[in-house]
Amino acid sequence: MNAPTPLAANAATSLGCDAVIVGGGPAGLMAAEVLAQAGVAVHLFDAMPSVGRKFLLAGKGGLNLTHSEPHAPFVSRYAGRERQVEPLVQSFGGPEVRAWAQGLGVETFVGTSGRVFPADMKAAPLLRAWLQRLRAQGVLFHMRHRWLGWGDDGALRFASPGGEVQVTARAVVLALGGGSWARLGSDGAWVPLLAQRGVAVAPLRASNCGFDVLRADAPAGETRRAFLQELIGRTPTPAVGWTPHFAERFGGQPFKTVALSFTDSQGQSFSRRGEFVVTAAGVEGSLVYAVSHLLRDEVEAHGHATFHLDLLPDHSPERVLVEVRHPRGSRSLSSHLKSRLGLEGIKAGILYEHLGKDGMNDPVALAHAIKALPITVVAPRPLDEAISTAGGVSFEALDPHLMATALPGVFCAGEMLDWEAPTGGYLLTASMASGRRAGEGARRWLAQSHT
Repeated sequence: MNAPTPLAANAATSLGCDAVIVGGGPAGLMAAEVLAQAGVAVHLFDAMPSVGRKFLLAGKGGLNLTHSEPHAPFVSRYAGRERQVEPLVQSFGGPEVRAWAQGLGVETFVGTSGRVFPADMKAAPLLRAWLQRLRAQGVLFHMRHRWLGWGDDGALRFASPGGEVQVTARAVVLALGGGSWARLGSDGAWVPLLAQRGVAVAPLRASNCGFDVLRADAPAGETRRAFLQELIGRTPTPAVGWTPHFAERFGGQPFKTVALSFTDSQGQSFSRRGEFVVTAAGVEGSLVYAVSHLLRDEVEAHGHATFHLDLLPDHSPERVLVEVRHPRGSRSLSSHLKSRLGLEGIKAGILYEHLGKDGMNDPVALAHAIKALPITVVAPRPLDEAISTAGGVSFEALDPHLMATALPGVFCAGEMLDWEAPTGGYLLTASMASGRRAGEGARRWLAQSHT
């Protein structure tokens, strides 16, 4: 999608320009668009062979552009950073994203969950139309240029196929992504480069991520607590993950029509119905991602977190107990649970995993587990596996236009900022909105420097 530019083709070693964007994801492209529309000559640099790689990956199962819910609940999704994100999505939220897509010739629709998608569900046509418009506006793309930081003279340094390139610019927008999916360009290598320049950066952490679980046959009671304390920092360990039987039989399968509830040690509660998937060592998927920030923080604070799973959210505890206690005659317990409660497959399997044969034959214990099965997680999956990352450039290190106060003329946008949100279009919307804010800030900076 990106033709070579003169800089890359001629292997020039230096360039001077008004505005540089570093990073070709949605935030960087939005910043480029704002500047180009204002008549600014824009040069965009990216380490990868083409732009928008994570954007395209996000669209593989249907590109979730934004969400249709009203502004107040929309902003509440940015837990802990509502105050900083609110003005960004106030200017460019769900309705504005849909209008922007329509301006590129891409119609959108609202799904049953309130999520907004392109009519054809695809990311590639949208990105293609966007790049065509940016090129028509004069944006120049320099691919395979990896940012190395600043030289002694303040010039931006890039490693390119033709050798190192130095670029001086009056305004710079950094939109370098977080630390997940490094193979797509977001590797977090920028963190020390900014920290060395006095920009406050919170450590990058996994967000919208899966977790490793504690084996159900781990010790119980006080012994379990002591065991968990001993477990902290010891990985890998045979105490983490499912039993081989459960992992082999159900790994990769989803839990459907369940409810997950969790209350952390600070009293913050989460309760929602949905789906998630069993992995070889734990859990992942939309329902787990939605509570992942609370689980992650609890694990960081205490070494473990336990959520409860309701396998039959449409059944009351009383009804479940009645059905479990119902005489089953000569039928096996598995047949009984299937006929009376519809419990089979992975749902029956997780009960056997946690209760064992003795627990399964205790009606009270079985009924309680069906409605509130405890699952303990002990570690988020590695950062590079996460859908997104928390942490990044602190908002306190930026002015209202997203300019770094320690680096006049340098603006930051996108996932490299210290915010997080669940999936559902919130990530992409805030990335684009912050890109627009940074682009507007860079435009203002350039205008002021001319006067």
